[in-house]
Amino acid sequence: MNLSDLERNSYMLRGALAKKGYMRWYHSFTGTSIYTGEERTFFVEFFVINPALGGDKPILGQKRKNKLNGIMPSYCCVKAGVFPSRDGKPGKQINSYYPISALHATGIPLVMEVGDNFYSEEKISGYISVSEEQAERKAYMSDAGTMEWELEVHKAVFCHTGVLSGKFFRLLNGLESFWHGEGIKSFFRGHVTLDGEVFEVTADGSYGYADKHWGRSFNKPLLQFASGRLSSMRSGKELRHTVLAINGCCPRLFFIPLKRRLMIQLTYMGEDFDFGFVRPFLFSKQRWELKETNKRYIWHIMAQNKKAVIKINANCTKDSMMKLRYESPTGKVSKRPLWSSCDGTGTVELYRIIDGERILVDTLSLEMAQCRWHQD
Repeated sequence: MNLSDLERNSYMLRGALAKKGYMRWYHSFTGTSIYTGEERTFFVEFFVINPALGGDKPILGQKRKNKLNGIMPSYCCVKAGVFPSRDGKPGKQINSYYPISALHATGIPLVMEVGDNFYSEEKISGYISVSEEQAERKAYMSDAGTMEWELEVHKAVFCHTGVLSGKFFRLLNGLESFWHGEGIKSFFRGHVTLDGEVFEVTADGSYGYADKHWGRSFNKPLLQFASGRLSSMRSGKELRHTVLAINGCCPRLFFIPLKRRLMIQLTYMGEDFDFGFVRPFLFSKQRWELKETNKRYIWHIMAQNKKAVIKINANCTKDSMMKLRYESPTGKVSKRPLWSSCDGTGTVELYRIIDGERILVDTLSLEMAQCRWHQD
C-alpha cells in the first residue's frame, strides 16, 4: 500500500541482528552530462553489516586471513556507481569501507553520517574514491574510480509491505530478510560527478527510486522490478504520478520457507492497486514465469485481487546488466551473482473487475525499469 513508514526506514540492527545482520538503503536516479548531453543512471547505497562485531577498523570478510579464521565482516560500506549505458559503456561500482565507529545514525526520521557521506529523508550527499591498487584487492569487491553527489530527494510514492514487516515479526526476526519501499517513485535534484564528468540531475528527469532491505541474510531467489517512467497508450502521454514496483522472493518465516510470492504495487495516476503480501493471500492470485534467452531475461506476470487484474510483460537485456557484489553477514559471497540493470522495458495492462467482468483501464508502456535478479 502507498504509505510512508519512517520507522521501518530507520536504523534497526540491534539485538541478534547486530551480530548477524545487514541493512542497505538503496537509491537510483538518472542524470545528464553537462558536456555531452548523455543520460546515465546512477546508484548510491548505504550498507551496514554486523555492527556489534566491529570497532575502529573495517573488517572485510573476504580478506584471506579473515576467511581462514572464520572472522565475520563488520563495517559500513558506501557503494556508488553507474549502470551500463545503451551504447555499450560499462557499468561501475565503487565500494568505500568505513569502521563501525565512524557511523553515526540517529532518530526517526533517520539521519546518518559516515566519512564524507550524509543521508536523510530529504538529502543525500557524499564523496568516495577507490584507487587502481585498492580495486585489485579481491576483498574490496570494487572497481576503481571516484564519485561525488549532492542531491535533494522528494519521496512521492511508497510501498508498505504490511503485517509481515510489522513490529511483531521484526521483534522476533521472523523473516530472514525484510523489504520496505520508502520512495519507489522519488524525485532527485542536484548533481553527480563521476571520474571528473559532471551530470545534472533534474526532478522530472531523474526517474528516482529508493528502498531498503534488512535482515539476517539475503533472499534467494530475488526478483525486483520497478519503473517510474510509464506512458499511457490510451492518451499517449507520460504519466507523472504513476509507478510500478515488484518485489519477489521465497521468504522464510521462522526458518520455514513460504510459498514464492510477488509483492506488486501499481500506483496509476494517483490511484493505488496492490497485489501480494499487503493483502491476505486468499485475496490475491498470482501466476508468473521467467524465460531466459541468449540475450535477455523475460518475465510474464499476472496477478488478481477482488477488484483488479494486472498483466505485466517485461524484459531486460543481459548486456544492460551488471553484477553487484556483496558478502553476506556470515562472510560468504554467492556463486550466483546479483544481476542488476536500469534498462528494463515492457507493458502493463490494468483491468477493473466490475460485476465479474474485466474492464480494461489502460495499457502502459514502461521504460528505464530497475531490474534485479538473483537465482537460487
